[in-house]
Amino acid sequence: MLLLFWVALHYSNKGLRKWLQVDKKKMFSYHHVNATHRTIDGIIRICVMLLLIISLFINIERNPQEPLWYLQTHIILFAYIVVSETVTVIMEKRYAVNKNDYLFTLFELVIIVIFSLLLYFTNFFGLI
Repeated sequence: MLLLFWVALHYSNKGLRKWLQVDKKKMFSYHHVNATHRTIDGIIRICVMLLLIISLFINIERNPQEPLWYLQTHIILFAYIVVSETVTVIMEKRYAVNKNDYLFTLFELVIIVIFSLLLYFTNFFGLI
């Protein structure tokens, strides 16, 4: 399933890059537009790490059958992806040399959110 998603995302990104005339970005790199973006991204990362540590201690103290849903790791990481990529979209719209960069990042964010929610609400298409 993940392989199918990756192949679909790869080819849709390839076509969208040609259509929007956007340069290919390195995989797993930071793509900061400027120093302000780097600072905001660092603050977001630190806050997420602190929130993960705090949520660990809170959920350990609770009944294992009743953890707080908003302090579960997958919820925090999903929120991190959405917030981080939204900041990237805003910074690219304001400061990027190629004004189509933000459209490409926004498209990637929408696809990842749709696929993640689809997996979550269908319990990985009945595999779990």
